[in-house]
Amino acid sequence: MHSPVLERNLAQPVIRRLSALRQLSERGIALLQQAIQDGLQRARPGEDLVSEGDPIDSVRIILSGWLARYKTLEDGRRQIVNFVLPGDCCDACVYLLSVMDHSIGALTPVTYAVIARGAFEQLLASDRSLAEAMWCETMVNSAIQREWTVNIGRRVALERVAHLLCELYERLLPVDMIEDGSCLFPITQMDLADATGLSVVHVNRTLQELRASGLIVLRDRTLTITDLKVLKDTALFSADYLHTKRRG
Repeated sequence: MHSPVLERNLAQPVIRRLSALRQLSERGIALLQQAIQDGLQRARPGEDLVSEGDPIDSVRIILSGWLARYKTLEDGRRQIVNFVLPGDCCDACVYLLSVMDHSIGALTPVTYAVIARGAFEQLLASDRSLAEAMWCETMVNSAIQREWTVNIGRRVALERVAHLLCELYERLLPVDMIEDGSCLFPITQMDLADATGLSVVHVNRTLQELRASGLIVLRDRTLTITDLKVLKDTALFSADYLHTKRRG
C-alpha cells in the first residue's frame, strides 16, 4: 500500500504544471491528488505506456521520469514527435478517440497515474479550475507540436538542437526541476536525432559546437545551460508558445 503522503509528493509536478496555466482551487488539488493515489503505476525504461493502435479508455498523468511520443515507419525508422516530462498529462481528452495514433515510451523509470474515462470526466466536472487547467494543457501541447513543425521544417541544425534544449529547460522550470541552471537530461544522441530529423553524426557535431561556444555543458546525463539568453538567441527561441505566464 502506498503512503498518502508519498502520493501527495508525487503529485507536486502535476500541480505545479497545471498551476502555471491556471490557478487551481484547493478542492481541485485535493481531487487530483486522490485520483493520482487511486491510479498509481510504474513503467521501466523502454516500456510503452501505450502503443499505436491500442484502444483508449483512460488518461495518463506523468509524475516522474521522461518519455517520448513517437511514430515508427514500417522499415523501423522512428520519429520522436515530442518529449513527455514530469507533470505532463498524456492528452486530457485522448479517450474521445477510438485508438492511439502514436506510441508513448519510457526513456527512464516512470511513475504515472492512470485515470479511467468516467473518473476523469467526473474529476473535471467537479472543479472548474481543474477543468480549465487541463484544457489549457491540451492547447499548449498543440502549440508545442506547431513549434516542432517549424523547428524541423525551417530551422538549421544548430537552431534545431538549441531550440529543443531551450524548450526542455523552460518546460522543466514550472515543475521545479532546474537547479543552478542544470537539469537531468536522460536523452541520448539517438533520441535527439529522432526528434530533430538529423543524423546522429550531425547531432554530435552540433552539440560539440554548442559546447565549444560555451553555451552548454552536457555530462553524466545532466545538462547545464551556461548562457540561456545567448542560447535562446542562437535558437531564435521565444517561450511564448508554452504559455506558462499565467494570466489573472
